[in-house]
Amino acid sequence: MVRIGTRGSKLALAQSGLVQQRIAAALGAPPEAADQVAPLVRITTTGDRVQDRRLLEIGGKGLFTKEIEEALLEGAIELAVHSVKDMATALPPGLSIGAMLPREDPRDAWFSPHAATIVGLPKAARVGTSSLRRQSQILAQRPDLIVVTLRGNVGTKLAKLAAGEAEATVLALAGLKRLGLADKATSILSTEEMLPAVGQGAIGIEFRADDGAMAELMTSIDDPATSTAVAAERACLAVLDGSCRTPIAALAEHEQGAGLRLRSLIALPDGSAVERDERRGSAASAVDLGRAAGEALRAGAGPAFAAIWS
Repeated sequence: MVRIGTRGSKLALAQSGLVQQRIAAALGAPPEAADQVAPLVRITTTGDRVQDRRLLEIGGKGLFTKEIEEALLEGAIELAVHSVKDMATALPPGLSIGAMLPREDPRDAWFSPHAATIVGLPKAARVGTSSLRRQSQILAQRPDLIVVTLRGNVGTKLAKLAAGEAEATVLALAGLKRLGLADKATSILSTEEMLPAVGQGAIGIEFRADDGAMAELMTSIDDPATSTAVAAERACLAVLDGSCRTPIAALAEHEQGAGLRLRSLIALPDGSAVERDERRGSAASAVDLGRAAGEALRAGAGPAFAAIWS
């Protein structure tokens, strides 16, 4: 039996269900036996419990994974399923990302009853988000807009928008697709308008690095293309020492016969400064490509960014 740790939200369970089915198939079990051979263990995280403040105010995005990783280290579960964009830059000692499922669309979706795009919003309109990455890119385009904190799951955020707590909000398209809600979006933001978070759209499976049986299982279900692209993005993030206090975005894409294209940026939360990088390299050198991007962003960042690394 392979116990899978997961958060209990609808989206987390939908994503963990995809992993559960793949593991059951890899173990030779029929789909109807998935709950027996790979049961889901629901774990409530600090990030789930605290919904009224930004993550940076309560300790960072690792709060969506902390309790699940503790259960993994204690042997209460064999695997943990995460949205890769929620994972900390550095994993706890002894844990590794063993596999990733094929990546869903990494773009962001725009929701607003007032405008089809960021540009179309009325002056001083409120955009609800708890993401500094989204905040910085929105304000870089429209410094007149007002960003208000909007936390919670997909349903909660859309309910708050409908209640008038903001004139617009932005959500990850991947999660909407997995919940069957993509058609509710007002529009889809291009990656030129809104560069995604590191790992956005990817589902990562974490395991104890010394568990040989799980390592073998991970190899059988991993999607190499996704793992390679995300490795480049996370290598960039590591150089930048990314946290919830730093607006960072990165997207690596496989190009036909041309390796990887990696676009990345670092910004100030108010959008007053944005440093961008774009480069290409082979898939085999994905980590080196990501590190080079991070180093270029760090070297090119002006004095305004000094406080980030002080």
